[in-house]
Amino acid sequence: MAASMKASTMRKLFIGALVLGAVSLGALREFLFLNLNYQLDAVAHNRPISYAHSMFQAWVEGWDLPALVRLKWVLALLFVALMALAAVLLARVLWGDQRYRRIILFAFGAVGALALLMNALAALHPAFGAISIKLLHSLQYPVLLFFVWAAAILQRNIPAAQDR
Repeated sequence: MAASMKASTMRKLFIGALVLGAVSLGALREFLFLNLNYQLDAVAHNRPISYAHSMFQAWVEGWDLPALVRLKWVLALLFVALMALAAVLLARVLWGDQRYRRIILFAFGAVGALALLMNALAALHPAFGAISIKLLHSLQYPVLLFFVWAAAILQRNIPAAQDR
């Protein structure tokens, strides 16, 4: 019984650390992209002043517009991959196996594909562009991670309700 309690505690600590790590990655992503967008604006419009953090400006000093855009896409893909990995790890810990790995990765791919479709439709109406950006942001923050967590909670509660 003590070993079971210890395993349960370790599991909860790992879940907490994983969620805290994902939220921290979201904060890092926010810092990087906020400053990257400031720097992109300064370079694109030849502004004498960039509002990007001085530390960030030092990192990208001398970069031209295409290099900054490439950095933005590389970082976006990196954060999507990290959040997908975090969601898969969380599912592994919550269910004890990899049975939902493909579903989670499919969900990430489907949201990404929908974002691309919305981006293409932005030529018809600007609102589609805004939707595309929101969808891409949802993949780069721990949003879908919380859906995995909620699914595990719901799954645990459904059998109890059916037994009544």
